[in-house]
Amino acid sequence: MSKPIYVTQPYLPPLEEFIPYLEKIWDNKILTNGGPFHQQLEKELCDYLGVKHISLFTNGTIALVTALQALRITGEVITTPYSFVATAHSLLWNGIKPVFVDIDPNTLNLNPAKIEAAITPHTTAIMPVHCYGQPCDVDAIQKIADNYNLKVIYDAAHAFGVKCHCGSVLNHGDLSVLSFHATKVFNTFEGGAIICPDAKTKQRIDHLKNFGFVDEVTVVAPGINGKMSELNAAFGLLQLKHVDAALARRKEIDAAYRAGLQGVKGIVCLNGGEQTTNHSYFPILVQPDYPMSRDALYQELKDHNIFARRYFYPLISDFPMYRSLPSAERNNLPVATVAAAQVMCLPIYPALSNADQTQVIEVIKRAAA
Repeated sequence: MSKPIYVTQPYLPPLEEFIPYLEKIWDNKILTNGGPFHQQLEKELCDYLGVKHISLFTNGTIALVTALQALRITGEVITTPYSFVATAHSLLWNGIKPVFVDIDPNTLNLNPAKIEAAITPHTTAIMPVHCYGQPCDVDAIQKIADNYNLKVIYDAAHAFGVKCHCGSVLNHGDLSVLSFHATKVFNTFEGGAIICPDAKTKQRIDHLKNFGFVDEVTVVAPGINGKMSELNAAFGLLQLKHVDAALARRKEIDAAYRAGLQGVKGIVCLNGGEQTTNHSYFPILVQPDYPMSRDALYQELKDHNIFARRYFYPLISDFPMYRSLPSAERNNLPVATVAAAQVMCLPIYPALSNADQTQVIEVIKRAAA
């Protein structure tokens, strides 16, 4: 049997390039608490991403939880059922009720046209997701938020380096939250960040991620331990040197999939054309006119040692802690329900060889025949 082909693999620069960073950490003996590599990574990420302020975190989930704390969000938050569970889990951890609304059939992002009907006197915020790195309709969402005096927190876990019509998509909303998990376009092994609009907000977030400490005798908030270590920050600095090449390779793989799967009946490649993404995922929809179901094709690929993923299936709203919510009913989420039943993300990562990608395409085409 051929070697496994996974849906993603972390990008690992040459080990010898990482050794000097490790030696510096060993020499200065600063491992955490905003050390020199941590401070340098914050600065370099601001420059690279085109944002004013950033606060690094140990992971994206803790960053989401803290973002909600920082804006003092309570009551109900409108969000998408079509995401990784951390999106909604961050709400439950803060005692907030998620209210699910349906998604757009083309982008699979939160559908702005469905938001207003879900607003109640208890609604305090909207939490959209830039799904697969595809920008949300940020202008429409902000207009609704302004009309109803709501905060907007973007789960931008997939959106590293993504731009929209006015620059970085991360500058939209009150806060944007990134994930630097090992499977992301840019990773720090584990990590995350909050994009902050001003220095005052960053200061509050920095306090919250470090137990609320201002100094060794002053605690101003019931914070958490969400700090990124020097080791993770150092790896991030090294990753930044290679990220443009990694993004370029992802773009090549994306284009090759579109060319190879063009004309395969029942296979729809999402987020193509002139739309801006970072090619963090390659989602397809396996529609009813394909000769086998999505799950059957998923198994067919697995039988050939190709491990695709059904991102996002099941819907968040189908999990036990959410499915009793009125907004979780499937008749409230028809587009999301169909997408979850049809979606499959194909392997995409910088080290994916042309031969391995061709094998993925050929399995799909043979199954279609």
